[in-house]
Amino acid sequence: MSDSQVTIKLTSDEALVLSHWLEKLQMTDLSQVVDDPAVWAPIYRIAGTLDKTLPELFASDYDEQLEAARQRFRPED
Repeated sequence: MSDSQVTIKLTSDEALVLSHWLEKLQMTDLSQVVDDPAVWAPIYRIAGTLDKTLPELFASDYDEQLEAARQRFRPED
């Protein structure tokens, strides 16, 4: 295993939307979605890091914050 690390920077909106998606992904049978079990460890690590750094996940208005973040990424009609 290499000691080098990769840093990924996300906006709060990106992190919130990605965290929610990863949570949904983890609630499924990963073997049906991700065909290589070697990918599971990084998925869990990213999800865990987001869980520890996003106070929005525990906010009473989490659903509203998530939907607002999603809307900011959707193209306007």
